[in-house]
Amino acid sequence: MKSSKRHQRRLLLNRLFEWIFFSTIVIAMLVLGSLLFDIFSRGISGLDWSFITSMPSSRPTKAGILPALLGTLWVIILTALIALPVGIGTAIYLEEYANKKSWFFKVLNLNIANLAGVPAIVYGILGLTVFVQLLKFGPTILAGALTLSLLILPVIIVASIEAIRAVPNSIREGSLALGVTRWQTITGAILPMAMPGILTGSILALSRAMGEAAPLIMVGAVGFVTFLPDSITDRYTVLPMLIYNWTSRPQDEFAQLAASGIIVMLIILMLTNLTAIILRNRSQQRID
Repeated sequence: MKSSKRHQRRLLLNRLFEWIFFSTIVIAMLVLGSLLFDIFSRGISGLDWSFITSMPSSRPTKAGILPALLGTLWVIILTALIALPVGIGTAIYLEEYANKKSWFFKVLNLNIANLAGVPAIVYGILGLTVFVQLLKFGPTILAGALTLSLLILPVIIVASIEAIRAVPNSIREGSLALGVTRWQTITGAILPMAMPGILTGSILALSRAMGEAAPLIMVGAVGFVTFLPDSITDRYTVLPMLIYNWTSRPQDEFAQLAASGIIVMLIILMLTNLTAIILRNRSQQRID
């Protein structure tokens, strides 16, 4: 009798928590759906080619996002070129070369895990102190990209470590038994198998960086730019900064422009994630 009652209680608790978790998912999807409906209903009418190719203006009918769009592409591409090699290389060292029993490895692992939860504004203050003031880069694309690289490095490192760790040890042992070097084992056997997980974590990190505004405010990104950046040493703006600038204005027309800018950002994020999915699937097919 007691065992049957315990079994019934477990079934009831299981159903209760199942409904609780399902309800939270439904509520989150409803909130997301309502936000997307509000954004698209406001911004889809203003989304045209002239909006993408025009300069920002104090007149809503003439305002566009071209400098912010190019600035976003400059910053994200440069961030990827800086953060991906450093992050993946750090993960390879920690997982394949470092002495896992040393105090240095333990301290480094602990700090990387802690840095993943540091607020973005702290990285902005660090970027302002180091890159803008100490290294004299000024409020340029380079300073913004370096700051965002620091922001996403812990995420890339942790995701890459988990992907490399998921590769079976038999792959390593079999490769080393054939007489190849450790580096050849890493590049020829381990990295190809870990690449789907590395790509997934890296693209998620870059997507986070693309939507950040707080660190870029600290390192000097401006909200209103009427020229196109030509190099990494130019002043710049990005889409989150321009959207923030528009939403801070009282006119309803600028709120509609902000909604159109959010739609453009969502499209870029979707295309980025789609590219990651395609690359991940191709890597998975090569492994299979």
